[in-house]
Amino acid sequence: MGRKHRQDPYGDADREAAAPPPVPCWLCGRPTTKAVVWHHPVPKSRGGRDVVPMHAICQQTLMANFTTSELQRHGLDVEALLAHPNVRKFVDWVATKDPDFTATIAKKQR
Repeated sequence: MGRKHRQDPYGDADREAAAPPPVPCWLCGRPTTKAVVWHHPVPKSRGGRDVVPMHAICQQTLMANFTTSELQRHGLDVEALLAHPNVRKFVDWVATKDPDFTATIAKKQR
């Protein structure tokens, strides 16, 4: 016969797995999900060491609109990136979407 009431030796059964609070995306400000991308605002190839949390779709937008040299010049200044018309249009559009939203981003326009 099996036990009717099993005892949890570590007391984990009563504890809920509390997920850490979602961090906001560096570009759009929406909360990130567990599929967060850690983006280098200054590309690693240009000496960047800092990382910021982003959605994959937001990172793809940056890569489609800026070269590594341009990203190096802007550094951690997100306002300068948002001044670009294509990026501003994207951020305004994606602000109404769910944090898990993903879509195909256009290739670099050069």
